[in-house]
Amino acid sequence: MQLADIISLLGGVALFLFGMTLMGDGLKKVAGNQLELVLYRLSNTPLKGVLLGAGVTAVIQSSSATSIMVVGFVNSGMMKLEQAVTVIEGALIGTSITGWIICLSSISGSGWISLLSTSTLSAVIAIIGILLRMFTKSQQKHHVGDIMLGFSVLMYGMQAMSGSVAPLKESPAFISLLTTFSNPVIGILVGTAFTAILQSASAACGILQALSMTGAVTFDVAYPVLMGIAIGAAVPVLLSALGAKLEGRQTAWMYLIFETAAAVLCAVVYYGINAIVPLGLSGMIMNPVSIALVNTAFRVFSVIALVPFNKYLLRVSRALIKPSGEEVSANDAFARLEERFLIHPPLAVEQSRLTTNDMAKATKSNFLAALELMDNFSEAGYNKVEANENLIDSYEDKIGTYLMRLSAQELSTEQNEVATKVLHTLTDFERIADHAMNIADVAKEMHEKKQQFSEAARKDLAVEIAAVKEIIELSFRSFTSNNIDLAYHVEPLEERIDVLTDKIKLHHTDRLKRGECTLDLGFALNDLLTDLERISDHCSNLALAVIELGKDEIDPHDYVIQLKEKHSHNFDEYYAEYAERYNV
Repeated sequence: MQLADIISLLGGVALFLFGMTLMGDGLKKVAGNQLELVLYRLSNTPLKGVLLGAGVTAVIQSSSATSIMVVGFVNSGMMKLEQAVTVIEGALIGTSITGWIICLSSISGSGWISLLSTSTLSAVIAIIGILLRMFTKSQQKHHVGDIMLGFSVLMYGMQAMSGSVAPLKESPAFISLLTTFSNPVIGILVGTAFTAILQSASAACGILQALSMTGAVTFDVAYPVLMGIAIGAAVPVLLSALGAKLEGRQTAWMYLIFETAAAVLCAVVYYGINAIVPLGLSGMIMNPVSIALVNTAFRVFSVIALVPFNKYLLRVSRALIKPSGEEVSANDAFARLEERFLIHPPLAVEQSRLTTNDMAKATKSNFLAALELMDNFSEAGYNKVEANENLIDSYEDKIGTYLMRLSAQELSTEQNEVATKVLHTLTDFERIADHAMNIADVAKEMHEKKQQFSEAARKDLAVEIAAVKEIIELSFRSFTSNNIDLAYHVEPLEERIDVLTDKIKLHHTDRLKRGECTLDLGFALNDLLTDLERISDHCSNLALAVIELGKDEIDPHDYVIQLKEKHSHNFDEYYAEYAERYNV
């Protein structure tokens, strides 16, 4: 084998890997970018897990990618380890589809059959693909073009590999080397090491299929190498789990444990039976089709045979990967913001939305806790409000940073809208939490000075506080459930709170003139009213974000103008209802 042949082989591998990636990404995008969410939401039974794992992997052309995604699910607490195992097992079946695609590269002939040859098909598909990429504006057609170009590049890469290894069929040294691979242990080790270097089972299998075109690869050589390829594919999954939490690492190791168990089982079954009753397969000359068939049969048999023993394989994983020190399960506040999801925008956007909903719950809880301090102040309660306010600040930082990193990915229009809505509302939640902290500060100051509002002031405040509680409930519920009808109630109530604030301030001025209140308490009351009114303003912003996302034709500023000038969207009806309910 000359240096030029080696360079051609490496170039073929590079084209093969690039084509496979391009085709897989295109297929995933054409599928609506929802594969990851489907995998997460529907893999709740072993059968569904296996089928969905196989289906998703067949589309994205990588069992490692699917398994890394599942590691992320488990690491973020979205999926149980028991649920993840079946998805991984399905992925091991799905990855064999690439071998069947590669079989198309062996099509050849003369006359009209030459039109179906690999070179002709690849050229035609590449031409169609580049036309779709260059002369259409539809993003969907661009993705179809990527699929076609990826397929063509993959086929050309396969042809380059096949052509570069063709001289080896005349090489005694190569034939002698292949003969050593018929030793099961050596064959498995070679397949494992080769795949670990390439970090792609599909590429390793493709190279084996290319070598089979020399006519020198027998069943005894191909079988152990294919088993080794399956084990070696665990390397990128294990690398992805570095730094993961306990369950994430256990999931990654399940991939290696399952593939090792599958290789041992299939080796014992085949070599054991063959030793007793010769099956006549040992000297069979392999070709791309037979290798694809053996690879698929090996994986399907392994899954069928080992699925009933999943609980024992899980025990092995948990025994090997134990918690260290104070390590706990993945249940912290930011567990959903899993870095492994950034390359899967649907998941990343969904997890950002859910984490923002958690932020909303924490903000509402902290507001209520701060109000409680006005009547029953305690240092422990104050410290809890302060700690939660710091947590909410962290929510803003973590979610905002995560979404900014996500923006580097290609997002669909819908995903971009949701991400933008979340980004715009983070500040509102954080500012509501700040005002809640201000309320806690007012309560602390009044407690230290042993001050109390007058009975009249307390009655006025009770009305405004009740109104602010309702606007928080309405706006937060409309945000978390994306309910536009609830959002339309917010602006009228915000207007009513503005009126209440002005009235209560006037009432305080009157009491001050009559000597029924002090200037010092007036400062506290003014601070408290300002915080409550500002909270209602931020609730209005939240409602506008929901309306803007749900009604693309409505500009939020135009909407406010319509409400106040034209009194649209039942504004008068809702305002009258709140004016009757909240009056001082």
